[in-house]
Amino acid sequence: MLSCFKKIAFTQSECATHVVMFHNIRRNAFTLAEGATHVATSHNIGRDAFTLAEVLVTLGVIGVVSALTIPTLVGNYQKKTYITKLNKVYSGIQQAAVKYKNDKNAVNLREAGLTSQAEIKNFLQNNFKVVADCGSVVKEPCFSASYNDLNGGSHDTNDSWGAASSVLLADGTGIIVDYPAYYTQTVDGVTSYHGHMIIDVNGPQGPNIGGRDIFLAEFYDDGSIDVEGATPECKSKGVCTENKSIEDIRESYYNANCRTARYGTGCIGKIINDNWEMNY
Repeated sequence: MLSCFKKIAFTQSECATHVVMFHNIRRNAFTLAEGATHVATSHNIGRDAFTLAEVLVTLGVIGVVSALTIPTLVGNYQKKTYITKLNKVYSGIQQAAVKYKNDKNAVNLREAGLTSQAEIKNFLQNNFKVVADCGSVVKEPCFSASYNDLNGGSHDTNDSWGAASSVLLADGTGIIVDYPAYYTQTVDGVTSYHGHMIIDVNGPQGPNIGGRDIFLAEFYDDGSIDVEGATPECKSKGVCTENKSIEDIRESYYNANCRTARYGTGCIGKIINDNWEMNY
């Protein structure tokens, strides 16, 4: 019994052990600073989710940005599509003209014999996949029955060209083109020869707006395509209207015609000047 009572007192080693245990037991409680830290941590965990107001504000901002940017992106994409199709036809006709001259060993298309409505029809039929023949008229199914200009004016078609062939190609492009000796232009005693042409990159399909998907240009007897006044002689000999540069001729013709012309007269000159970008 006495030995049991005597154990009420601890040895130095046992006392140290119990002090450590007591200290650890006390550490189960937080200090005031530690408590504040844990409360802050718990609060942050609860903030992982957004409030309804925050979600609505975010959605509203996204909606405003989309409304401002998406129409611009779509418009730019459409412009690039029209330009790509226009450039394809532009290049294809010029390549066919070079082949036509080379096959006849001629220096220009007049010398090669491209001097009649029948021959310009053969030229298109032999070099392109034609799916519809519209005679010499700007009409359906090769073109739309009407077009708007860039300023919103509406214009009917059904124009008859006496020296042209009007066709619809398999890729949906509508083309009407005069033989390239139907018109002449003389500057300082030097005469240039050309014919009018219209390219609608998607035929009767919309938007049917001059300068967007339909363009009027000139088909010169060297096989080049450009605006009126941008003649081969101006490019090669410097014999130009009012001594203007080719770039100035295109820009002036664009400014005078593009926005009000049903067939986008002059617009192609601006596009060529701007390295095949539709910057209007």
